[in-house]
Amino acid sequence: MTKNILNLQIICKSNNIPNKLTFQNWIKTILSYFQIKGQITIRLVNEKESYDLNLRYCGKSKPTNVLAFPFEKPFWIELPLLGDLVVCMPILEIEAIEQGKNIEFHLAHIIIHGTLHLIGYNHNKLSQAKKMEATEIKIMSILGYPNPYI
Repeated sequence: MTKNILNLQIICKSNNIPNKLTFQNWIKTILSYFQIKGQITIRLVNEKESYDLNLRYCGKSKPTNVLAFPFEKPFWIELPLLGDLVVCMPILEIEAIEQGKNIEFHLAHIIIHGTLHLIGYNHNKLSQAKKMEATEIKIMSILGYPNPYI
């Protein structure tokens, strides 16, 4: 495989969705940082779909900003699929407004965060959370965006 592939699915209505090239640049930058290639689906959804997926797969009865579904391939299959990200745009927009952040910056951060989950990062322990946050800050900087934690 010679390139990263992005499948972008826009299921919600929002005036704050960047063009596909922006998403492709984010994914390219994230995966280049780790020197990996892969295929990712990003699905931008409304609160109902986020709620339904969060309840079904995480047991939480509320919508959330991002859900990451890593592709767990059997060892004998050699597909470059990394997995799927489901981003709830209404939740993301509310968070950005409440936190005084630019919506595009916040969306970029959420895509980075979710992609890190797809490649094995988590924040279950403090040490893991610090490593993940530091990586997010570095990639945001590479993309020209501010630190999302200040």
